[in-house]
Amino acid sequence: SGVAWNESHHCRLLAGLVPDQFQMCRRNLEVMASIVRAARQTKSICQKTFADMRWNCSSVQRAPSLGPDLLKGTRESAFVHALAAAAAARSIARACASGELPLCSCGSVPSEVPGPEFRWGGCGDNLGYGLQLGAAFADSPSKSSKPAATQALKAMNLHNNAAGRQVLSDSLDTKCKCHGVSGSCSVKTCWKGLPDLDEIASDLKSKYLAAIRVTHRLVGPRKQLMPKELDARPVRDTDLVYLINSPDYCTPNLHLGSLGTQDRLCNKTSSGSDGCDLMCCGRGYNTYTEEVEERCRCKYHWCCYVVCKKCRRKVERHVCK
Repeated sequence: SGVAWNESHHCRLLAGLVPDQFQMCRRNLEVMASIVRAARQTKSICQKTFADMRWNCSSVQRAPSLGPDLLKGTRESAFVHALAAAAAARSIARACASGELPLCSCGSVPSEVPGPEFRWGGCGDNLGYGLQLGAAFADSPSKSSKPAATQALKAMNLHNNAAGRQVLSDSLDTKCKCHGVSGSCSVKTCWKGLPDLDEIASDLKSKYLAAIRVTHRLVGPRKQLMPKELDARPVRDTDLVYLINSPDYCTPNLHLGSLGTQDRLCNKTSSGSDGCDLMCCGRGYNTYTEEVEERCRCKYHWCCYVVCKKCRRKVERHVCK
């Protein structure tokens, strides 16, 4: 966490880099802080996004030593690759706009004509630069000559990386700041900016749930990813794709990368994926009470602070058997 990223030998601190990534690190040291930040965000946001499901992305904490759930072409692997690719591109794009990187700056002024009520200004996220360098880094393992993965798995990972970046590109939105007397907003300055990674992860989770199972087969002169079901629609650029079905993640199975759901918290009143019926896979659950401390009876004092008391209350928890 304290690495300055100003010496080429710092690249040796990162485990799991393929040769092209290592060379990119040496040539673009200033970008590596953004890459490391993106990796941390991917880990935390993946777990947050899937906290209410049987597979809760806990295995991503072991990266770059990935388990079978993220190595065998599952839809979980598809999600993690797409999120990581989007996070890398986003982190670099934001770093350009914040002035962290010497070789890039604000994004270009949008080509669309501004409306009468606003003007282009500010400093937009440099999506183009982020996509370029993010793709160069994230796609390298799937383009390397290492025989660690099959051609089908490499093609799947490249597709999902591109899908994650496309979802990021589609999320670029107009953000504005008001100017005027007493906040009248008589004039607005606007720029193009990217949302928080949580929002991208939420979009990708929807695509995870609708992911398409594919096969890598010869179509004309070369192999392509095609839907395994003959009556399925063609694969789109923003679809997530996978090669093999996932386990149900109900019981521990190291060979499949399933940790099981025993001792997972569940919601007794929910009928969704976080509900005790689905989370506990029909095994039932145990209930216990826990005393929690929280802020209460808060009062605002002029000017300008809030004073709260600390209250304790008992909370009922439910965990899977």
